[in-house]
Amino acid sequence: MKRTGFLYDERFLLHDTGPGHPETSERLQAAYRGIEEAGLLSLLTRVEAVRTKIKWIEAVHSPRHIMRFEEACMLDMGEFDHPDNQMCGDSYDIALLAVGGILETVDRVMDGRLDNAFCAVRPPGHHAEPNKALGFCYFNNVAIAARYLQIEWDIERVGIVDFDVHHGNGTQRIFDQDPTVFYYSIHEHPSFSFPGTGHAFEKGTGPGFGYTLHSTILPGEGDKEYREALERDLIPAFEEFEPQVVLVSAGFDAHVDDDMSEIRLTTEGFSWMMKTIVELADKYCGGRLISVLEGGYAVQRLPELIQNHLRILMGMDVQ
Repeated sequence: MKRTGFLYDERFLLHDTGPGHPETSERLQAAYRGIEEAGLLSLLTRVEAVRTKIKWIEAVHSPRHIMRFEEACMLDMGEFDHPDNQMCGDSYDIALLAVGGILETVDRVMDGRLDNAFCAVRPPGHHAEPNKALGFCYFNNVAIAARYLQIEWDIERVGIVDFDVHHGNGTQRIFDQDPTVFYYSIHEHPSFSFPGTGHAFEKGTGPGFGYTLHSTILPGEGDKEYREALERDLIPAFEEFEPQVVLVSAGFDAHVDDDMSEIRLTTEGFSWMMKTIVELADKYCGGRLISVLEGGYAVQRLPELIQNHLRILMGMDVQ
């Protein structure tokens, strides 16, 4: 069985988005209860969050963005940059804890203490752009982890797989011109679905052309189309790119029971997709994979989806 890390910290629950907001602390609480009830906690290596150094945030975000977010929290403004981005006075500190915990997890995978890991963090990150918060996201967790891998661990090629049902506009923007990071996103498009970006023809710009790849899934589609897309797009792309580490933006909102999309991916479909990603990491990276929670708002489904996600990381059979 693989040594799988699990980043979770009760302080993540302090990021208060207010009544009726879909990105609620209940998501993490439900997932944690499900992991505990399934008897998986004792099989995981726990990682606790630590506050990151600001220099790692600045590797992705402008100092002005960081300062504006800190000030908005200090003034308890209630939202930041967009009405969707509800927050509280603790949100800035919790976002720093989330990033710091992820970077600590990266260190443990890179120095061999862990084989892979899942980071159950709040707030999420893949919509956050260098100068703007968007879609419940303030700092781009996965993008910061990618830059950290390059700067701190001398990694030349990072592969990012984003299966959140919403396109990771922030991650794409950050690496759009960068040939050292391959960004793959599979998401719902075209539809009413936020943020309305992520067209199939977007492949990166300048030296980064060819290092962004989108598989677009139509409303009403599901397991069959996801399987076809990964086999057609992701597998050959990674065969050519040969990533040294894989980062996963793990959003579970493409599930058929999730009201945030019209995609009909089943629990079994999610499991097949994650098994495929783990196999790619085993083939090209010696298994080095760090998965970070993004979306997923069907609270009744998150426990089983994250249980299966962890079982696959550990090399166990999925129930």
